[in-house]
Amino acid sequence: MIIEAQKQLEKIGVYPDVVIGCAGGGSNFAGISLPFARDKIHGKKITIIAAEPASCPTITRAPFAYDFGDLAMTTPLLPMYTLGHDFVPPPIHAGGLRYHGMAPIVSHLVKEGVVEGRAYQQLDTFDAGIKWARSEGFIPAPETNHAIAAVVEEALRAKEEGKEKVILFNWSGHGLVDLASYDSYLSGKLTNYELPEEDIRRALKVVEKYPKP
Repeated sequence: MIIEAQKQLEKIGVYPDVVIGCAGGGSNFAGISLPFARDKIHGKKITIIAAEPASCPTITRAPFAYDFGDLAMTTPLLPMYTLGHDFVPPPIHAGGLRYHGMAPIVSHLVKEGVVEGRAYQQLDTFDAGIKWARSEGFIPAPETNHAIAAVVEEALRAKEEGKEKVILFNWSGHGLVDLASYDSYLSGKLTNYELPEEDIRRALKVVEKYPKP
């Protein structure tokens, strides 16, 4: 159930200061965040972070526009942050966070300032994943590493501020089938990649003929 995390925290009398999830198309992130987004809309003070890869920065750098949800253009036009329905991600390991657009609900929440998008470089995400594996004893998926990178960032910020914060995040999957990518990271074969600005400008050309949201 989408409210499971919230109900579990209620049972121990805890409410999060920060809610974090990795974001590619929006479903994983929405699953952990929407009940808390509702609370924030009604006045609750809480930070909600959608962590995405810098190589596919849908909500941090793409335009909010009408676009199709698929390459074949079979869906209705949807209002969302999008890199263009024909966007092909660069051939680097960024896990499964490669979808060209963000779900309309999540996009609207970002647009309204309820949700904050943050983009992370893949070397930083794998570093966070290694930290997690060494401290917690199990290996996260590369997608999950993006959320963990945001957790590390928020924990360090709380430490610097001298504040105690409750940070809730969605550990969305194990990395047992991604050990080759960890080997590449530990061998120094992975590099950071930030989507070039010209690719963002191309996205605007793809959607400029559609109605404006």
